[in-house]
Formats: sequence, C-alpha cells, structure tokens
Amino acid sequence: MNARWGSLCLALSLCELVTNAALPTVADRRVATVDGRELRLDLYLPAGITNPPLVLFIHGGGWRKNSYKNCHTPWLTEHGFAVASIGYRLSNQAVFPAQLHDCKGALRWLRAHADKFGYDATRVGVVGTSAGGHLALMMGVTGGESSMEGKTGGHLDRSSRVAAVVDFYGPSDFLLRSRNQPRKTEPADSPVHLLLGGPAGKMPDLARAASPAFHVTPDDAPLLILHGDKDTTVKPDQSERILAEYRRHRLPVEIEIVHGGRHGGEVYFSDPYRRRVASFLRRHLAPVAP
Repeated sequence: MNARWGSLCLALSLCELVTNAALPTVADRRVATVDGRELRLDLYLPAGITNPPLVLFIHGGGWRKNSYKNCHTPWLTEHGFAVASIGYRLSNQAVFPAQLHDCKGALRWLRAHADKFGYDATRVGVVGTSAGGHLALMMGVTGGESSMEGKTGGHLDRSSRVAAVVDFYGPSDFLLRSRNQPRKTEPADSPVHLLLGGPAGKMPDLARAASPAFHVTPDDAPLLILHGDKDTTVKPDQSERILAEYRRHRLPVEIEIVHGGRHGGEVYFSDPYRRRVASFLRRHLAPVAP
C-alpha cells in the first residue's frame, strides 16, 4: 500500500468513526403528517444517563432547504443532554407560521412520548442555526400565544414552552432587515419573501408577527446568542435587536461575538463555544430542587 492510499484509508476510517459516533439512537421517527407531508425527527440519547434534559435542534437553510438530518448538536449528548433534531415544512411547501407550528408540534409530541424514550420533558431547551435560530427564538418568545401554536401532530394538552434558547446567527426583525438588507426580504426569490409569501416591506403586519423581537415579554425563556462580527448573510444587528429587547424586559440574556466569524462554519462548534453552549443549557435546564 503506498503512502497516499494509506492516508486516504486512514481519513476514511476517521470519517466513519465520526459518522458512527453521531448516529441517532432513534432515527426517522414520524411526528405528524400535514397536507400529505410527513414530519420526522432524529433522537440522540446520552449513554448511561437516566432522565436527561431534552434539547431540540432546528436546522437552518433559509427556511427553504436542508432537513432534520443536518443536526449540528449531537455532541450535546456528551454533556448529558438528549437531542431531538426536528423537521418542519419548508417555504416551498407552506408559508409562515407553518414552520413554527411544526416545531411546536414536534415538542408537544416529544413531551407526550417522554416516558417511552427516557428523557425529562419538563426540562427542554432549543437550539437553532440561521433560519433555525429564528424559529428557536420564536419558540422562546411565543409561549402561550395561541395564534402561534398550531395543531401540528396533536397532543394539544401538552405545553410547547421551552426553558432556554440558543440562537446561532438567526434573524429577529424582518422589518429592520427589509430596510438594511432588502435583497434578503423583498425579491420574489429571497428567503424572507418565500417564507412570508410576499415582500416583508409591503407586508408589515405579517413581517412583525414573524419577527421574534416583537414578541418579547417578561416571562420568556433565557437566551444565549452566538453571532459572527463578519456575518454578511444575517447581519449582527439582528442579534443586537433581540438582545436590546431582552435587556429592556430585564430577561436573562448572553451574547457571544465570534470575532472574524461569518455565517456558519466549524468555528461556531469548536470546543470553546461548545462548552459555552453546554454550560448555558446546564444552568437553565437543571432539575428544580424539591
């Protein structure tokens, strides 16, 4: 075997080890069927831990691509969390608030099946990247808003509230974005236009309803934000906007500026940021003392 072939085999073996380590414990579980479309999730459970807290992961992709298979946080199992990577209808399948309804429906389903899978559904956080960060924020700030609940998957007797939110570079104010980043919100092929079913600047009521910054109230979930100062896809002012609202309402909020960080990339999931996320979730999802 020549050196080049040996190096390739070693790389493939390492890749296989990483892939196998990230395999879900429960794969492709159907949560609901909506308009003929199945919504599914993957569940990752930590080894040797009884009744761990649960973290939902919501994928990005501009609300129009990717799936629950693009989970960035199975490593949270190493910190003692169960992780459910959930799917939702994309913008070519349905417009807002369908995506939020699907995420809340997945959480209700997970709560209804907690005893079967062995996680603690009373301690639930949510993590999202980019468009998934937006949906994670919406889950954190719309608890108790009946218009945002939907009926996806049933189990309407279960709560869709979360106890902690981690937002990786998600947008929080579509009206602000329509003014300073209109190419992302106004053209017919732009991600926000596709999400809302029209240009944000010409649909201010819907744009406001779909923007987490306009839903913040004093009982919302604690928030950790991670955003790169070189992000030109979702500008950092989107995180500054939700940060200001949280501070105005005196809510627990933290922000981690990733210096040199652009939109996405491995840097956000390097060890220092993994530890920061795990520490935040551990604090806010800790068991309540009897």
